Amino acid sequence: MLQAEDLARTFQDPDRGAVDAVTGVSFTVHRGEVYALLGPNGAGKTTTLRMLATLLRPDRGRVWVDGIDAAVDPLGARSKLAYVPAEAGLEPQLRAGEAVALFARIQGVARPVERARALLQRLGAGDLADAPCGTLSTGQKRRVVLARALVHDPPVLLLDEPTDGLDVPGRRDVLGLVRQLAAEGRAVLLSSHIMGEVEAVATRAGVMARGTLVAEGSLEALRAQAGVFDLGEVFLRLTGSPSGPDGPGVTPR
Repeated sequence: MLQAEDLARTFQDPDRGAVDAVTGVSFTVHRGEVYALLGPNGAGKTTTLRMLATLLRPDRGRVWVDGIDAAVDPLGARSKLAYVPAEAGLEPQLRAGEAVALFARIQGVARPVERARALLQRLGAGDLADAPCGTLSTGQKRRVVLARALVHDPPVLLLDEPTDGLDVPGRRDVLGLVRQLAAEGRAVLLSSHIMGEVEAVATRAGVMARGTLVAEGSLEALRAQAGVFDLGEVFLRLTGSPSGPDGPGVTPR
């Protein structure tokens, strides 16, 4: 459903010159699977997600979304995926229902207003439909952004820290939704720094460090490779990150 082949992207930094943000990243996410993309800050996860979402053109490599070559047909690829970035990106003056319905219209969804309200209701945000987005809390905005992403019922989902800002019930609801969406046959790519969430939903994971994929496989295979059971410690060992208060920080639960 989603395939990345040899993705690479370099940025020009005024102080450091050419910076290789992503170098030679390849992986596949299958139908009905939740694939977790892990890595410390600066590992290249968000750059990779933006290339997969066709928002950033790779310097090298290819992306296929449900069989569509994203370089050849980026609009066709976008119609098959939803990208939920870490930032909400909601217009403050728009009401939540309007923000979701707008995306429904762009995607050619029938009865966009009804579809928007039904999705908000499904995500526990039905009472927010008439509230201006600028008045919403961080957690409420996450629910609206998720509804906006799902409005055209895409087969591929790219989720960058989807539970960021949510309380415990909200995290539980979103993770339950992720499991349900995968069970319905979607391919889900999830980026998260909360290891408990990864354990709860992911079937496989790829670990990034310094712009490359340093390990990939089932959670059991990654534990065996690192020689430890705790997923947070697995992460630290595979990325070569220091543990303790000076390390990058991994939330176990």
